[in-house]
Amino acid sequence: MRLRNSALLVCVAAMAPVAFASVSARAADAPAKAAAPAAAAAPATQAPDINGVWEIYPDPFAGEENTFLELPVPGDGPKLREPYATEWKTLRANRDAKLKAGTPLVDASTQCLPEGMPSIMGAIFPLEFLQTPGQVTVLAEFLTQTRRIYLNKTMPPLEEMTPNFYGMSVGHWEGDTLIVTTKGVKPETRFFEIPHSLEMTITERIKVTGPGLIENQITIDDPKVLSEPYRFTYGYKRNPDYQIMEYFCDREDPLFRVKEDGTVEMKTADEIK
Repeated sequence: MRLRNSALLVCVAAMAPVAFASVSARAADAPAKAAAPAAAAAPATQAPDINGVWEIYPDPFAGEENTFLELPVPGDGPKLREPYATEWKTLRANRDAKLKAGTPLVDASTQCLPEGMPSIMGAIFPLEFLQTPGQVTVLAEFLTQTRRIYLNKTMPPLEEMTPNFYGMSVGHWEGDTLIVTTKGVKPETRFFEIPHSLEMTITERIKVTGPGLIENQITIDDPKVLSEPYRFTYGYKRNPDYQIMEYFCDREDPLFRVKEDGTVEMKTADEIK
């Protein structure tokens, strides 16, 4: 669950073939004018420029003011094995009912915890992509989070990783598409409260789809919990006029309070002032 505050944010957010010249031994001994010159190597395809600030697009919250809102579970939702499927559906039904009643349940974000992967890519608050040699860095305005994608690196064995919120992300460019693999996300880090094991693998295909537009095709594989891979796509639109702001979260938030029963309520306008 995220608090959308219009006063704080504008939301939403290959190798080229190389030609070779083949020259026989006789041709090599012939006068230079008889030998055809070798064709110059074609330059490698340059990765597209995805630097800048991006907002989720289309904006699912367009026109909304201060209120509690949640992105819908993307795609058709996960296909979970039992008992995870029943447990998750019960949990989501309870959360949706509380949200509709205006008393949403506390979650990781209202407890000031990092979103982790793949929640950070939901971009309810803007994201900034930084391309530097050997790395793409994702900076999220919400909680001033940082995610690093290491390019052309080998994924270490799972047993050598320390599980964390964002896991280990390695990627490479295939033409105009950045393909990223993430492993090592700790099971306590949930995406729409969907359970997962430590063996979960997240694959992203990030591609420019038009002027100022990119999409992120995400696939989650976890045979221990999912009966089939979970696939969905997020779109983003570049906002060249927006500057990412520092956004740290305090347990005593200026805009809402967590009640003793675990639900959340907005403060009054007078309290906010």
